[in-house]
Formats: sequence, structure tokens, C-alpha cells
Amino acid sequence: MSLLLWMLIAVPLAAGSLLALAGRAVDRWAPGAAVTVAAVALGLAITAAVRRPAVEAPLLEGLPVRLAVDGLSGVLVVTVTAVTLVVLLFSLAEFGPEEARARFFGLMLLFAGGMLVTVTAVTLPTLLMGWEVMGATSWALIGYWWREPARTAAADTAFLTTRTADLGLYFAAGAALASAPGPLTLDGLAGLNEPWLSFVTAGLLVAAFGKSAQLPFSFWLSRAMQGPSPVSALLHSAAMVVAGAYLLLRTGSLLDASGWGADAAAWVGATTAVALGLVAVAQTDLKQLLAASTCAQIGFMVLAAGAAATTGGTLQLMAHAAAKSLLFLVAGAWLTAWGTQQLPELRGVARAYRTVGVVCTVGAVSLAGLPPLSLWAAKDVLLAGAVEDSPWLYATGLAAAVLSAVYSVKILRFVWSPPEPGVAVGRRIPGGAVAPLVLLALACLALTPVAFPPVREALTGYLGAEDQQDPRIWEFALSGALALAASAVTWTWGGTRTWGLARKWLGLERAAHVLLVAPTLRIARAAASFDNQVLDRAVDASAQGALACARWTNQFVEGAVDGAVGGIATTTRRLGGWARRPQTGQLHQYLAQAVAAFSVIALVLVLVR
Repeated sequence: MSLLLWMLIAVPLAAGSLLALAGRAVDRWAPGAAVTVAAVALGLAITAAVRRPAVEAPLLEGLPVRLAVDGLSGVLVVTVTAVTLVVLLFSLAEFGPEEARARFFGLMLLFAGGMLVTVTAVTLPTLLMGWEVMGATSWALIGYWWREPARTAAADTAFLTTRTADLGLYFAAGAALASAPGPLTLDGLAGLNEPWLSFVTAGLLVAAFGKSAQLPFSFWLSRAMQGPSPVSALLHSAAMVVAGAYLLLRTGSLLDASGWGADAAAWVGATTAVALGLVAVAQTDLKQLLAASTCAQIGFMVLAAGAAATTGGTLQLMAHAAAKSLLFLVAGAWLTAWGTQQLPELRGVARAYRTVGVVCTVGAVSLAGLPPLSLWAAKDVLLAGAVEDSPWLYATGLAAAVLSAVYSVKILRFVWSPPEPGVAVGRRIPGGAVAPLVLLALACLALTPVAFPPVREALTGYLGAEDQQDPRIWEFALSGALALAASAVTWTWGGTRTWGLARKWLGLERAAHVLLVAPTLRIARAAASFDNQVLDRAVDASAQGALACARWTNQFVEGAVDGAVGGIATTTRRLGGWARRPQTGQLHQYLAQAVAAFSVIALVLVLVR
């Protein structure tokens, strides 16, 4: 069983490394090889989810590498590998021979491998390793078209923002190690003493909020939309952005033990769900709308972690992965065929591509949370944990659910409306790109029973979740009625009206530049000026002083030293000359010298006595 888990991790990491390093020489074979590896990884993930293996290997003294598959990680490994496989199948038709396919498919496998390490990690050091691989490969994938400066700048923004938040994870690891040296297991963090417990909680929350694009870090996801659509379909539906929410669901006991972490997570998640829901409603760019809705939907998962609604958060994660990856791929297909991702310019696109329009409808209706699809029930399951603790938190989550219906139906209203007169039909969408979309649409439908008894109870048992609140009938009825009403209003009267601040993502990136980037640059410029004006001059002055001292030493001290050395040498030579005079080699002279010496010694002894 240990070999099974090592293979699950090693197969995508090794294959991805080989493809990425081989480069253009294997472009022809890379897509098929990557899809095969992804299929093998999915099979291994399903087997691991059933058998729940665990492995351990030495790393540092007292800090081993530990991996394990339990209920929550079992769901994640299957979800990640399944979405990876479907996205790579779509990419077969999306990336032609002129693209660097080996690099793309290799990086996608590397990213998936890093995500698998993250979700199976038992200890903080192991999680950090997967976290780092995930961050590095996400930067390379978002900036895949690196010859375009706008894309590389977007990749840099996403990378630097998430890396800033990632410092929280290192802070948490350092605090945990300072409190209790040992393996630093995630489940054992709740047993730390104060103040280390609060330090670890704060660090994990910051890292999770950054990786999952929660407030105030949400803006990086807007910039990440510069990457290819398949990248968004994997990273921003089932993988990277859910890593933070997964971490909070995994460390729920730590949030509870801190006394404040659970409330902080719940309210940040709920606030993000509402605020970014408004941002999504204001967008006219399809990918920007989907990006903002991703932040909002992940907010529900973070809320679930704070409300200890593990089952609801997991249901939300699975259903969102299927719906959002489907919609991102649909956006990519329409961008390729129609040449735009602006909603007003996509009028009638669903009529032109009926099959794609139908699967888009399935994804959007699922994302809207309309009955009876799974995201409708998932939100009620996770909000059931909030209604007992705080009616205000429940009301906030319910408002966010209504916004989900608004921005999802907004997509459908545009793409199904009649096209503008004279608009030419775009290029044909390859059949190879349509089949993966159909698979994801079927997944959205197939996940519906999972959100209801008895399958939901089975999922709760598999997760090992305890004391999960079940939603009452009135909660289902209220959320369903509000979602249907919001959908009807949006379909009837929705338009292109936007709000400036929401359209610009609440000015979050501008605020980050004003509050963080600009002061940092000013400090850097001041430090550079101090270096040039003070430190450099001080170094130059000390060098000039050293040279002057050397000249003076050479002129005065060196002459005196040389004279003293010369005098000692002369004296030594003279003494040596005098000492050589008695050395004649004649025996009678040596005898006379000895007699004289002994006579002197005898005389001294007599006088001393």
C-alpha cells in the first residue's frame, strides 16, 4: 500500500519533469503521454481513496516526510486527478503543433503532482514542499506565453501576491517548531500552547487566504486570467485556489482551539463571497466574471471551515470543481472560435454552437445554485453549520448565494440572446474539445445525488466528520426560492450595467500598490540613496584614508623599520666576526682559551664566596 501512494505522487512529478526538460524535441508525443499519465494517476487516486495508504520517509532529524490518504484527502486526490485528465483532454485540441506542448503538458503534470503532495501531506514540512512546487509551476503556467509582457507581468503579480501570503505558512511552521520540536503534524497543531497557538493560527489563515484569493488578496486571480484557459480550468477550479480552503478544512481543530480562528475564517469567507459576488455581477469579460465568482465560491468553502461544516465544504469543493472547470473550458473554446471573451460580443454564441451552449447552461445553472443541482444543496449544508452560531453569518452566506444566481444567469442571458445583425459566425470548435466539456457537464449532473441523503450521510462517514448539522426543509426552500427569483429577475431585466469600483475589483490591486508596493519601493529607493550617498562615500573615504596611511607609513615608519633591521643585521655581522676570531683550528690555542676561561670561573667563585 505504501508503494501505491509513492506512485500516485511520483508518476505525475516524474513524467512532468521529463516532458518539461525534454522541450520541443518531444512536442509531438507530449500530449498523448501526458493524458496517459493523467489517466494512470486517476486510477491510482481512486485506489488510494479506497485503501487509504500512509507512508513515511526520513528527511531531517525529527522531521520526517509523511503522506497519507484519509477521507478529506481521498476526495481531493480523486477530484484533482479527474479534473487534470479532462483538462488535458481538452488541451489536445486547444494546443496545436506550433505551441510548446511538451513544456505546457509537463508543467501541468508537475502542478498536479505538487497539489497531490499538498493534499496528502501529514506534516507541515511535507506540505510546504508541495506548496512550493504548486506556486512555482502556477507562475510558469500563467506566464506560459512569456513573449507577451502583459502575461508575464500578470504571472509576476499572481506569484508575488501568493508568495507574500505564503510567508504566513513559514511563520506558522517556525512558531510550531519553537513551541514543540517534533514532526509538526497538522492534526497535532491544535495541542500547542499560547502564544504559539495563536501565531500558528494567524500564519495558516494568511497563507490560506492568499492561496485561495480571499480578501484582501483576491486581485491576483484577476491578473491570472492572462494565462491559457486550460490553466484557469485546473488551477482556479479544483487545484490551486482550493488549496487554502482545504488547509483550513484540514486544520479545523486548530481554528477551534485558538478561540478566534474559526470566526475569522467564517467571516472572511462570507465577506469574500458577497464582495466578490458583486464584482462578478459587474464584469462584462467572461473570464473576469468567472475569476471573481471563483473567489466568491471559494469563500463558501472557507466559511464552511470556520463553521466546522466539513461535509458542506467538501460538497461545495467537488461541485464547484466540476462546474467551474467546465465554464473556464467553455470560455476558452469560445475565445478560440469567436475571438473574444466580452459578453456583449458573445451574444448568440450558444445558438451558434448548440452542444457547447447546452453544456455551458448545465455549468452555469449548477454554479447558480438552482434546485436540484448539487451546489444548491451544498450551500445549504454548509450554511446549516452557520445558522446555529450566528444568524448574521447565515444571512451573509444566503446573500452571497443569491449573487451566485445573478452572475451565473447573466452569462446565460448573453450567450443565448439573439446575435447582433451582421455578426459572422466564428470558427468551428473541434469535436475533440467538445467531448471533455460533455464529460464535465455529466459530472455536474452526477454530483447532484451526493448532496442528498443517503449518499451525503455516506460521504460524512467517509470524511470522518462529526456533529454535522443537517439543513432543515425551510432552509432548502428559502435558498431555492431566492435563487430562482434572482435568476428570473436577471434573465428578464439584467443588462450590461456595471459599477466602477466593482468592475475594477474593488480597487484591491490599487490599494495594494498604494499601501504596500509604493511604500516598499520608496524604502528601497531611500536605501539605495543611503547606499550611494553615505555607504559608498564612507567606503571611498576609508579607502582613501588607508592609502594615505600607507603612504605615510612607507615614507616614515618604513624607513625607521628598515634602518633598525639594517642596524641589527650590521651588529650581528660584527659580533659574528668577533666570534670567529678565536676559531683558528689550532689545538694549543683552544687549550689556552679553556685554561683562561676556567681561571676566570675559579676567580669568580673565590670572590663570590
